[in-house]
Amino acid sequence: MSFEELVKRLEEIVERMESGEAKLDEVNKLFSEGAEITKQCYQMLNDTKGKITVLREEMAKLVEKPLNE
Repeated sequence: MSFEELVKRLEEIVERMESGEAKLDEVNKLFSEGAEITKQCYQMLNDTKGKITVLREEMAKLVEKPLNE
């Protein structure tokens, strides 16, 4: 799933839990699913942050080099 799809599912889970209509067993399952989705989202964000950091470092090295090299 994409990051956006995961966030959408997380929003659905929160809505269901906040509705007060879910029974305890369902709330437990939803909470577990939400926790797993949250982990996936954080991992995706951290991966993207790492890629951006590498790209910024590469760009900084290019900018620091004299044009005649």
